[in-house]
Amino acid sequence: MQRKPESDGMESIKTTPTWVWILLTGAVLGVSSAGALFQQVDEIPPILRASWRLQLTTLVLAPFALLQWSQTSSEIRTKMFQKNTLLWLFGGGLALALHFGTWVASLDQTSLTHSLLFVTAHPLIIIVGMIIIARFVIGQRKPTKKEVIGALIGFVGALIALLDQGHQQGDHTVTLWGDFLAFISAVFVVGYLVSGKVLRKWMPIFLYAFFVTLIGAVILIPGSWLIESDFSTYGVFGWTDGEFLPWFLALALIAGILGHTGLNTCLRYTSPLVISTSVTMEPIIGSIIGFLIFNEGLPGFWTWIGGPILVAGIFLVIIGAPQSNTNNETLEAAAEV
Repeated sequence: MQRKPESDGMESIKTTPTWVWILLTGAVLGVSSAGALFQQVDEIPPILRASWRLQLTTLVLAPFALLQWSQTSSEIRTKMFQKNTLLWLFGGGLALALHFGTWVASLDQTSLTHSLLFVTAHPLIIIVGMIIIARFVIGQRKPTKKEVIGALIGFVGALIALLDQGHQQGDHTVTLWGDFLAFISAVFVVGYLVSGKVLRKWMPIFLYAFFVTLIGAVILIPGSWLIESDFSTYGVFGWTDGEFLPWFLALALIAGILGHTGLNTCLRYTSPLVISTSVTMEPIIGSIIGFLIFNEGLPGFWTWIGGPILVAGIFLVIIGAPQSNTNNETLEAAAEV
């Protein structure tokens, strides 16, 4: 019997319901708003701010995780508590904590646009990692020509954008240190994605996201206590204060529920390639939100040149990947943060 060919991204686009496109638009807007929202409460130390964000996300995920736990087989429940599973969960939570901690810190140390540009550069980092690993591991897929070209274009765009050091965008100045923190946060998110790729082969999405997010939130608390002198001023659960609660509810509901959960929902009805390419617009849309709603100012000249080149490189990396290698589980795990 002749095998039916797998549907590609174009077929997915043709068969996707209209409401999914509306939700996808809202989800991308929601995800893109996070950076500007974080900058509105920058009097709070960044590591503590990151913990508060993950704490609220954990609360949002909790009922979904409980529902999935009640529907999970005893075999999977037992596997959840195996040593190897717990190590991967802790590793994913640690990577998520480091990702959020360094990214929120970058929002205090550089402009909104630069932070968003460099934090979304993880596809470029993955290509570099693939090239290195393929030299030592037999059977590891090498990047395609398009992926390598896309990574090179992306890094060129990043170097051009770095020429804007010292530019003032709103209340924030572009600095090399801030850009470096955002880039390092992109490196850490790769660790989170690797954990998701391993565990999501068998673990339900909300159980994985809940436990990893909870671990990340908890890890950031002693990190803030050790490093940030203002920790005692705000406290572990300072987000419950009436002054800060609206901002962190907005982060949880707009960036979290509408944004990340919305992307997860869209992933069930359209191609992962569509979701990935849509998310590459985050630096552009996030900068527009910051400018129009929060008066964050406009990027400098070199960012206008290098930023689109960086985004184009990331886009080429995504579309250059063999579609058979697109990992739905990894995308779902990424969509939950």
